[in-house]
Amino acid sequence: MAFEPPPPRSALTLRLVLSCFGVALFVTSAILFAAYDVPAGYVITCVVLAVVALVDLVIVAWRKRRENG
Repeated sequence: MAFEPPPPRSALTLRLVLSCFGVALFVTSAILFAAYDVPAGYVITCVVLAVVALVDLVIVAWRKRRENG
C-alpha cells in the first residue's frame, strides 16, 4: 500500500491573474505616460510589455481551457 502523491499541477490560474494585472498596469501606464508627455521610450516600453502580457494571457487561457476541456 504505497502512497502515491497526486501529479503536480501547474499554476495556470496564478499566471492568468498576473497576466491580467500586467496588461492593466502597462496599458494604464502607457496612457498616463503619453498624457503627461513622458519621453516616448517609456511609452513604447509599456506598450511592448502590455503586448507581451496580453500574449501570455491568451496562451495561458488557451492552455487552461484545453486542460479542462
